[in-house]
Formats: sequence, structure tokens, C-alpha cells
Amino acid sequence: MSSQDNTSPLINGLLSQVPDIDSEETQEWIDSIDDLINHRGGPRARYILLSMLRRARERNIQVPTNLNTPYVNTIAVQDEPYFPGDERLEREIRRWVRWNAAVQVTRAQRPGVQVGGHISSYASVSSLYEVGFNHFFRGKSHPGGGDQVFFQGHAAPGNYARAFVEGRLTEADMDGYRQEHSRPAAGRGLPSYPHPRRMEDFWEFPTVSMGLGPAQAIHQAWFNKYMHDRGIKDTNEQQVWAFLGDGEMDEPESRGMLQLASQQGLDNLNFVINCNLQRLDGPVRGNGKIIQELEAFFRGAGWNVIKVIWGREWDPLLEADHDRALVNIMNTTLDGDYQGFKANDGAFVRENFFGRDPRTKAMVKDWSDEKIWSLKRGGHDYRKVYAAYKSATEHTGQPTVILAHTIKGYLLGTNFAGRNSTHQMKKLNEQDLMGLRDVLSLDIDDSQLEDPYSAPYYRPSPSNEAYQYMQDRRKALGGYLPERRTTWNGIKLPEEKRFDVLKKGSGQQKVATTMALVRLLKELMKDKEFGKRVVPIIPDEARTFGLDAIFPTAKIYNTHGQNYTSVDADLLLSYKEAQTGQILHMGINEAGSAATLATVGTSHAVHGEMMMPFYIFYSMFGFQRTGDQFWAAADQLARGFIIGATAGRTTLTGEGTQHMDGHSPVLASTNPAMIIYDPAYSYEITHIVKDGIKRMYGDGSDGRDQDVMYYMTVYNEPMVQPAEPENVDVDGIIRGIHKIADAPEGDGNRVGLLSSGVGVPWALHAKEILESEWGVKANVYSVTSWYELRKDALAAEEHNYLYPNEERKTPYVTEKLQHDADVFVATSDFEHQVQDSIRAWVPGTYSTLGADGFGYSDTRAAARRQFKIDAHTLVVRALSTLADLGRIDRSVVAEAIDRYDIFNVNAGQSGEAGGDA
Repeated sequence: MSSQDNTSPLINGLLSQVPDIDSEETQEWIDSIDDLINHRGGPRARYILLSMLRRARERNIQVPTNLNTPYVNTIAVQDEPYFPGDERLEREIRRWVRWNAAVQVTRAQRPGVQVGGHISSYASVSSLYEVGFNHFFRGKSHPGGGDQVFFQGHAAPGNYARAFVEGRLTEADMDGYRQEHSRPAAGRGLPSYPHPRRMEDFWEFPTVSMGLGPAQAIHQAWFNKYMHDRGIKDTNEQQVWAFLGDGEMDEPESRGMLQLASQQGLDNLNFVINCNLQRLDGPVRGNGKIIQELEAFFRGAGWNVIKVIWGREWDPLLEADHDRALVNIMNTTLDGDYQGFKANDGAFVRENFFGRDPRTKAMVKDWSDEKIWSLKRGGHDYRKVYAAYKSATEHTGQPTVILAHTIKGYLLGTNFAGRNSTHQMKKLNEQDLMGLRDVLSLDIDDSQLEDPYSAPYYRPSPSNEAYQYMQDRRKALGGYLPERRTTWNGIKLPEEKRFDVLKKGSGQQKVATTMALVRLLKELMKDKEFGKRVVPIIPDEARTFGLDAIFPTAKIYNTHGQNYTSVDADLLLSYKEAQTGQILHMGINEAGSAATLATVGTSHAVHGEMMMPFYIFYSMFGFQRTGDQFWAAADQLARGFIIGATAGRTTLTGEGTQHMDGHSPVLASTNPAMIIYDPAYSYEITHIVKDGIKRMYGDGSDGRDQDVMYYMTVYNEPMVQPAEPENVDVDGIIRGIHKIADAPEGDGNRVGLLSSGVGVPWALHAKEILESEWGVKANVYSVTSWYELRKDALAAEEHNYLYPNEERKTPYVTEKLQHDADVFVATSDFEHQVQDSIRAWVPGTYSTLGADGFGYSDTRAAARRQFKIDAHTLVVRALSTLADLGRIDRSVVAEAIDRYDIFNVNAGQSGEAGGDA
């Protein structure tokens, strides 16, 4: 095509919005470019053009970057594929589902219940869903495997409504919406949003915590590639779909991981952004254009972008728009105005949209206001949506985002559509319902709508043609969605010998518990059957944790492999990437790592293949930074190990405030799915990991909840790891406490010293001091889990008060301590409240020490003395408690304080695992 024949409105991908005042001069420039290309070739022409652009910027000529296209559909009319569905029947299905979703939320507001619900989000996303349900979303029985669909959280009533029509839910189920325990008789309670923990057979992914769905979807698509490339499961045909709101894209998690998807070439990933131009309280970008903003953002991140902005009714107008006047108005109209148009009527649109230019006004001069009002936006046109989905699923080499223009509250009437308050509107009144019924052409009598709270659900006869079509489409696509299956193919647990590696201790060598854990991890990865299912997940600092030792053998996963020579290629522990790599290394990205944890930890349900995540990270940057994602993982029923490495408030010498974790067990304890351990020794780690594997990945025969995650804190402070005692109390290690040192026989004052993690050596040192200098005999206990002890005690208490006629239960911690002493002192490298968590069930008098406040850049010994948690302070606290009980004189306490110079940080001696500094 010659330049003279080119009538495209685009220049370098941008719309020309100014008239050409000298077409002859313009043509000369175009001809010169053609000549340059013809005689010097493309590379030279590109260099010249880029040089000219640079010079233009130097002369302050504003040249926009090529990240935006006009505000029209990406897929031209002539490029749209044939729509293979039955339009009449699919329209009927959409009407049923729309109605039931609206009625469900309205009935949830009935007197005596009034639990609310969201109605407008699904109204905007319905067509986007239904095209997927009828033509794209594959169920778990599909020969190529099921798709993973992250449904928009606030649109959950639409999923329930479709499931009701399909026969998967009953009317009583529908009326149990947001009433999980007070539900109607014979019904199941339906959670407000997608929650797998609340509906284990239905929902797969919790998505309503804004921003986590996009992050999770990206890492799900990446993990699918990982499973395929490692030969564990063929996921080649599976697609990941994430339905998101445009307001949700303001969350940093929604945008912060886009580069991973493009870098890894995740062409199995599709974002569908429901651009109804509204957040929860109002416009997303009232003064701007969110679709254009997102287009530029995704293009810049390397994504394939498809815009679905206008419905088919606009096609004749755009074809007749020879001057591009209509496109100009589309480009320059702000989102706030687009929102306002659909909150008014056709006459308003004629005057305030088409009336902006005499040429566009003339286009619709013979149109009625009703016809103007019937102009749809692209997200509500199933043909346009189908074309976008088909293009997305056929695109290779890049992830795809579909930006679909919709209306929040679509078809719900003027009280809802496009209103700022529509997100908070929880019900339809009688007139709203009648209007919706008329729009949807449903056979429902006025009398049935007089009381909106008893408006009927609509389910067609099984013989209905559209109903049969609906069922046939889902059968052809592999079954119903959403669906979660909990069966998996079973695995052989690690060989017993794999757990023997740490039992002998470290001899005279000092080894940190972080390194001990890594040694065990390496051993597990060697196991012939189980090893391939271990998935190390590392945000960064792998070398800090000693994980670089597994780089050469396990390798770091990359979909492209390694196409460069590593700078340390000649070293034994060289950095190695591979397409079959076992390690998932995120870079400096805790949020991405937490998303991967949930993905790997739920593979037994999503893929029917058990994979065991070992997420290892700086403990300070775990629950504090990505706590919401750990909750999402718990909602998703994830399983796996979460390792808070370099834990404790004083173990990181010199690091300072931001790196000092003295509170992660407290934060973790607020998550009911967490089993929290703070082991001191490598042999304790062995039994905890062994128990976790058996509990989470065994056959479940012991009756314990398998849908848990083990959070374990480990340290970088080296210490001599003792060999496992011959009669080690394994039950005590697992349940939370075991005795590691007995008090000598004889009369005199006795105390019990409780400690965990790196604090155990301080307690052992304190025992020596108490006995040799003060004549106080001490038992020492390693508390492997303060919070498992607390859970057990709370359960015992609840049983005792709710079942008064049954045998009373004694908390485990009480059982373990009640015969040894009646004075106990506890410490750890964490805050007081960790040790205080079991106070109510410790028999006798209980005192605690703790590292409250901010951390310090200092030596370990000085920091521990400053926090008053070291061995000598433990001695003083024990003596003080005995003095409070009148068993020794207070002058003894004062003497100890003076002797150990307690207020002098330079006098601290607990700097090397409890030994002398």
C-alpha cells in the first residue's frame, strides 16, 4: 500500500488530532522516509528516526511514547472471529443468572437477617463471565486439565446464581448467603466472598482482599509452567484467568509483579480487568482515563494488551467517522463523564457526548434517544468479548490483559447504574425488581415482587432448551466451575534415614539452626520419591541462609533456562538457572514469594499433585510485610513450611532496628492455620519437620487438621549442636515443651527455667550460675512452641466449662511442669507476650523476660543485656521471684544485680550462644 493510500489515523501508534495544514510538505517527509528505508535499510532508518526524536526532545518538542492506542477496540471488526455460540440461548442464560444474583442479595437484607451483600459488581462483569463459562473456562475433567479462574471477589453472587441454575445449589443454600452458621434449615451457609476454607468443594482462590488475586494469578501461571517443565504434570493446555476491578489495579500488589509474567513469557495467563470506571466509593480516574493508563502500564511491562471498549452498535458510527471526529471525542472524554453518561439518558448523551462536535452530532441526528441509549460498552457485548478471549488464548510469548469497558450496576436501573453509591447498595426495591424483570423478559408476576425480600429465584425446567445448552457447554469444557477437588494421587513420604542427618549433633563445630535446617532440606531433596516434590522458595539472601549450596544441583527455575555464563561458573557453588530448576528464586520480592507459597502449597488440590513449599526468608520481612498473603494462603488451605530465618531481636549482630525480629511469632499466632515453632537445636528441627511432613502430606489417619502451615523460626547465630538424647521426648518436642536439664537432687530452693530458640543456652548458663553461686536448683525446659501449648490449654479450658459432666482435661504445659517446681521464669529472643501466652496454665509463680521494643545495632551480648534477657538477668529474675515469695532475702537480689553489673551493657556475657563473651 502506498503512502498516498494510507488513511490510517495513527502516527507512530498515536492518533493525529490536528489537521494537516501543509499536506504537500507532509508527503515530502513521508517520501524521504520511504527512500531512506529503500536505499539504506530498516536499521539505518530506525537510527535516523530515533536520532530525530532525541533532537526534538532536546528542542523541547513533546513527543509522546508509543504506549497508547486510540480509545477504540484493539480487534477491528473485520478481524473478529465467527461467534460459535447460540446467541439467543446464551442471552437467556445470562438473564437467569443476573436475576438470581440480584434476588439473592436482596433477600439477604430481609428483616431479622440484614447481612448485606454486593450487587453492582456482578452486574458489570456478567457478560465477561458468561462468555468464559460457555466457551473458554475448562473444568477439572477436561482432558487437557482444568483452568484456574480467579473470580472477582465482590461478584460472588453471580457465581452462586449460576450454580443455582446449574442445580449445584438449592434455594435454601442461596438463602444462606452470608449466614454460614445461622443458615436456613437444609441449606448450607455461603460465604460472602470466594473462601475455599468456608466452601472447600466450591471455591479455589480467595480473591476479595484487593490486589492479592493478581499477584496469586501471576505466580499460579508461573508455577504451572514449573510443573510442566519439571515433568511433574502436563499443564500445557491450562489457562489462568484473573478477573479484576480497575480500582483494584491501584493496589501495589496488582501491578508490582507484572514484570515477572512478561519476563517468564507466561502466555498461559490472562488478566480480564472489569473497567467499570468505579472504585468502591466513586470514579477510579474521574479526571483521567484508567483504560489508557492501564494500557500504557501493561505495554510498558511487556504484556499483550487487548481493549474491548465499544459494543457492536458503535461499529457503523466508527466506520462512518472519516474525519476521526468521533474517535477524537472518545479519546478526550474523561472517565468521570463516561460514568455520568450512563447515570442519565439518551438525550443527555446526545447533547453532552455527540454534541461536542457538529460532525458527530450530525451522525446521530436521525437517531432516537432510545437508540442512542442502547449503544453498549464493549464489556457487555459477548461477541466482542469472545473475540478478545480467543485472541488472548491463542497469543504466544506474552501474558495478555483484556481491558473491558463496562458499567457498574448495568441493567439494574437508574438507581444503580454508574452511581457513586452503587457499591454500597444492598437491595432492589419493588420498582427496581419490576424494571429488572422487564429488561430480562422473565415470566414473573407483579404479585410475586410486592415483597422484595421474598422475590422468587428463577430456575428453568430441565427440559428448557437454554438450560440443556448451558449444561452441555459445561460438560464439553470439563465440568462445573468454580470447583475445588481435594483428592490427590498420594505420595511416598521420605525415607526414615533422611531424618538421621542431624541427630548426631555438630561435635565441636558451631552451627546455626538456619544451617542445620538447610542441611536437612538438602537431605530431603535427595530422596528418590519425595525429593522432587520439595520446592525451595527464596525471596533473596539465599547465600545468607547457606542455600547457595543447592544452586548447582537443584538449580534456579527460569522458563528460558540460562543463556549466559555465570560470573562464578568456575566455582563449586556457582549460580545456575535452568528450565528444569527446582528452586523458585523471586529476587527481592517477599510478596511474590508469599504468592508462590500459596500456589505451591495448594497444588494437591489445584493439580492433584502434592508439592511441598519451603519458603525461607528474613523473619522480619514475613508476617510483618506480607501478613495478608499468609491469611490468603490459609483461606486457600495451603500446606507447607514457612521458615523465618535470621530470627530473634538480638541474633543479627550489628544489623539494627529494621532487621530485628522480636515479634513474628506474635503476628503468626493471629493466623489460625499456623503451627508455630521456635526450636533451639537441630534434633528438635528434625522431629518438627518430620511431624509436619507426616501431618500435612500423610494419609491423615491421625485425625489432625492437614490444612495447616508450619512456621518455624531459625537463627544465624552459631552454637554447638548437641546430639539427640537417647530417650528424647519426641512427644514433648512436637507438643511444645520438653525438659533438657534436670535439677540436682537435694533440698533447697528450686526453679524451672523455660526458654526457646537461641535463648535455651542462656537458660542452661543461668542454671549453672544459680546452682554454683546461689544454691538454687534449676530444671531447664526447651519450649519448642509457646503457641501450641497455648492452643492445647485453651482447648482444655473450653472442654472443661462446656462439658462439666465429663472428665476434666489438664493442659499439657501444666502436666509437664506441675511436679518439678512451683517457681518458673521464662525467656526468649522475642517479646514478653510470647512467653506470657502460657501464663494462665503455668503452675505456681511465673515470671517472664522479653525483648520488647526496637532492635539495636550492637553486639549480641550488649543487646541482650540492654533488653534484660541474658543469662545473668535470668538469674536475677529467678532470685527476685523467690524473694517475692519470701524464700530468700531481697538483699540477695541486690547483691546479684551488683555482682553482674546488670545495668552495664558492656558487662553482658550472653554473646556466643550463652557462653562467656
